[in-house]
Amino acid sequence: MNLIDSHAHIYAEQFKDDRAEAVRRAAEDGVSKIYMPNIDHTSIDVMLETEAQFPGQCIPMMGLHPTSVTKDFERELYLVEDWLSKRSFAAVGECGIDLYWDKTFLPQQQEALKVQVELAKKYKLPIVLHTRDSFNETYEIIAAAQDGSLKGIFHCFSGTAEEAEKVKELGFLMGIGGVATFKNGGLDKVLPHVDLDNLVLETDCPYLAPVPHRGKRNEPLYLTLVAKRVAELMNKDLDEVAEKTTANALNLFKL
Repeated sequence: MNLIDSHAHIYAEQFKDDRAEAVRRAAEDGVSKIYMPNIDHTSIDVMLETEAQFPGQCIPMMGLHPTSVTKDFERELYLVEDWLSKRSFAAVGECGIDLYWDKTFLPQQQEALKVQVELAKKYKLPIVLHTRDSFNETYEIIAAAQDGSLKGIFHCFSGTAEEAEKVKELGFLMGIGGVATFKNGGLDKVLPHVDLDNLVLETDCPYLAPVPHRGKRNEPLYLTLVAKRVAELMNKDLDEVAEKTTANALNLFKL
């Protein structure tokens, strides 16, 4: 079985003592590629070092996470574009809007997302979206910008069937992770009504570990648990889920 973790912070501090072992464990369990979203200027070096340590396995994106957007976000975005102009990345991301912690910088988050949408168009890259407590706000910006050229992922999708349909109509994919295994995650009411063509799998490690590891450090190895739960909820064969979501990720990231 070949799986792709479309969203993992494997470069994070939580893996400093066993990063190589975590990548090896995942590979032995069939997770062949791990896509790494950037956070801000503080994460770039360690992310690229992780890529160098695991070439072809750990693949970086470049973007500015919404919780790192403050008054001086333009400086961060300058760095993002500088990197995008210098070398190849799998996607622009992760970027978007986060209203869970704080709404103070919503206008700045909206502006930062619009800039990164234009960067995705300029460099012909997919865009990976963070939409915590902000599906409508993020969707409005993407829908307004969609001219047929934008592709990407609504990462950590945990929305309604109506929101899933909106994502599909935009031509975007939904990133499904540990929330699918949560008792009150809500995806048990959504996944039976969507198509595998619209899904990729992710861990978002070290966060959002699936059951039975909920509350502990997540890692790419646990992607198999997500795939099994998706297969169960969609009444599909596990191999079919793995094959289709892997093909979707490879097609999006153009490998």
